[in-house]
Amino acid sequence: MSNSTTPSKLQKILAAGHLGVTSECGPPRGSDPQAVIEKAELIKDYVDAVNITDNQTSVCRMCSLAACIRLKTLGVEPVLQMVTRDRNRIALQSDILGAASWDINNILCLSGDHQSFGDHAAGQNVHDLDSMQLIQTVRMMRDQGKFLGGDDIKRPPQMFVGAAANPFADPYEIRVARLAKKIAAGAEFIQTQCIYNLDKFEDWMKKVVDRGLHEKTYIMAGMTPMKSAGMARYMKNRVPGMDVPEDVVKRLADTPKDKQADEGIKICIEAIQRLKEVKGLSGFHIMAIEWEEKVPEIVKATGLYPRPQV
Repeated sequence: MSNSTTPSKLQKILAAGHLGVTSECGPPRGSDPQAVIEKAELIKDYVDAVNITDNQTSVCRMCSLAACIRLKTLGVEPVLQMVTRDRNRIALQSDILGAASWDINNILCLSGDHQSFGDHAAGQNVHDLDSMQLIQTVRMMRDQGKFLGGDDIKRPPQMFVGAAANPFADPYEIRVARLAKKIAAGAEFIQTQCIYNLDKFEDWMKKVVDRGLHEKTYIMAGMTPMKSAGMARYMKNRVPGMDVPEDVVKRLADTPKDKQADEGIKICIEAIQRLKEVKGLSGFHIMAIEWEEKVPEIVKATGLYPRPQV
C-alpha cells in the first residue's frame, strides 16, 4: 500500500483492515439535483463512499463533479469518477483542483466507454491522456505538488487514487499484468467490473496474491444484482468484457418472472458471502444500477452493517 494518508474516510477504513463498502449513483439526464439526493439518502448509512459516474456509457448527464459536491453537502463521502475521453490534460487537472477545493478526497481514474455507444456518436473523443497517465497525474499533483507542465501547485489536492480492473476481459492472460501496471502507475485502490463468474474471479485473485499485488493496493470486488433473466442475458451477450455463466442465466430464467428480482438479490448476497473468504480482497463495490434501494438489504444480509466509524 502507498504510505499516503489523505483525509479520505474510505482510505482510513481500508487501512484499518475493515472490509470497505462502496456504491454508486449515476447522475440524472437533467439539472434537477433531487435524483442524486434521493439515491444518496437511500444508501448513505450503508456504505463508506459513493461513486459518481462520469457520463457513463458515453451518455451525456449532469457532471460528476457537481454531483459529488451535492453528496458532500449531504454529508456523504464521494468518489469522483473521471474519464479521459472527454477532457484534455488541462481540463482534467483543473477539475481535480476544483474537486479538491470542495474537499473531495477520492478519485477513480478511467478511460471511459467509446462515444459510439452513447447518445453523441459523432462526438470527438479526447484521450489526451489514458487512464494510466491520469493515475500518474493525480499522484504527481498530490505527492510532488506539481502540474504535468512542471509548475508548482498552491495547496495540492489530497486524493486517495483509484482505478478500475476487469478480471474477465480478453485476453485473460494479461489481466493480472494490467493490474500490476495500474498499481505501478499509483493506483491505491481498485474497483473491479461486476463479477458473476466467481470461479474465474477467485482464480484471478489467486494470481494477484501470488504476485503480492494485494499488498500494494486495496481490491474491491464489483457486485451488481440482476433484476431479471433478460438483464442477465443482455449482460452475457451484449456487454463487452462481462462474464455471466450460463448457470446464472438459467437460475434466473427458471424462476417465475415476478420472483426474478428477489432471486437476483439472493445471487448477489451469496456471491458476497463466498468472496468475503477470498484472500487479498479488501471490500465490495455494490453497483445496483437504478436499483439503489436494494443496497441496504444486501449490505445487511452479508454482515457488512453497521459500517465501522473511523
